[in-house]
Amino acid sequence: MKVLKHSRSFALPSVKCKPEQEDFPFSDGKFGVPEVMTDGLSSVKNALEVSHPLMQSELNHRKNVDKMNMTILRNTQGLHAPLRLAMEVKAVNKVGRLPFLPSSNVMFESLTGRDIEIDPVDVFNIPESIEVAGMPHAVVERSLGLL
Repeated sequence: MKVLKHSRSFALPSVKCKPEQEDFPFSDGKFGVPEVMTDGLSSVKNALEVSHPLMQSELNHRKNVDKMNMTILRNTQGLHAPLRLAMEVKAVNKVGRLPFLPSSNVMFESLTGRDIEIDPVDVFNIPESIEVAGMPHAVVERSLGLL
């Protein structure tokens, strides 16, 4: 009996990290050697260092979780469910406030499920600690290009 690979994985993204070949942005001089005097030693060192295999996975964690949730939603409820959720998220992202009012993004967080998580942004990004506060009229005029 032939079992398709697609049917076993339910089209979910792989959990294993796949190494990618990176192109290092060297600015080679006349002789094919990096220009140390213009680029500096630290930039060459950073370009040569190999990052930890989990670093790329951690950078894309939220995107991978969202993709996996949409795939599971599509497989369990059909194509309409992720399309409707994506449409609602797009509509919520278009909702704006005046430039001087901070937005809590409650609708976006409740649609994506981030309202039940506690991140460092939730703890350290409180409105009382914001250093920049402008006068409302000046901020609106600047955003409209009048100032």
